Amino acid sequence: MKFTTRFAPSPTGPMHLGHAYSALLAHDFARATDGRFLLRIEDVDTARSRPEWEELIYSDLSWLGIHWDGSPMRQSDRLPAYRAALQSLWDRGLLYPCHCSRRDIAAAASAPQEGAEPAYGPDGLIYPGTCRGTSTRSGPLPDDTALRLDMHEALHRLRDNAPFCFEETGPILTDTPTRIRFTAQSMIETVGDIVLSRKDFLGSYHLSVVLDDAAQGISHVIRGKDLFEATKIHVVLQQLLSLKTPVYTHHKLIRDETGKRLAKRDDARAIAKYRAEGVTPHDIRAMVGL
Repeated sequence: MKFTTRFAPSPTGPMHLGHAYSALLAHDFARATDGRFLLRIEDVDTARSRPEWEELIYSDLSWLGIHWDGSPMRQSDRLPAYRAALQSLWDRGLLYPCHCSRRDIAAAASAPQEGAEPAYGPDGLIYPGTCRGTSTRSGPLPDDTALRLDMHEALHRLRDNAPFCFEETGPILTDTPTRIRFTAQSMIETVGDIVLSRKDFLGSYHLSVVLDDAAQGISHVIRGKDLFEATKIHVVLQQLLSLKTPVYTHHKLIRDETGKRLAKRDDARAIAKYRAEGVTPHDIRAMVGL
């Protein structure tokens, strides 16, 4: 199997040191193994994506010495694929419309339940299931509301695949992968019914990343530890959609002096700012430990 990985930034702000680390790690290993390094622009969030940020991504990557194979994939060109996957899940009764606002979910999650604290998952507060039994699941695919995956029903359909698992490698990608196992019950308790499509744009991160990785033939996904729990969601979606599960590497997060994870709003660590100050690509590598 030819090693194929990718870097998938969103054009919603400047790349920072954390992005540079992830891109360099994936790029270097692809080149060292005569593999393929692909670029994907995750621009489905049209409200926040900007052409100037996309151009800066290309510029920053080229300055770092990162060159990708072929033309970049753009999520905005992939909407028919997302709709087809949603239609498949809808036709199988695995999705339901949700009309709850964030405020509704917070209020339901904070309601007294034998003194239990609100539960959080990869997407924040775990949805309490308010619309699960009240929304219709028949007729045409709704396009004017959020659509949630009925996690309990989805896992019931996949019960013959249990236990669920994926292969995880360490920072040295040639290490023998470790098999990470998780149960259906843990997904129900710690993840819940996730949103797969929102009212304001088609396809959530979870749905699009799974479909795009499959479309690009990604053999190894290299990304931060903050997405480790989300990987379990992606494995479930891969099984529901009959897609192959890649090998995953969840690398360290680059943090500031206080230990806080970097974010795009942290312009002090923006690659463009370092470039303007005369920092070299070699210096960037040293900063992130490569």
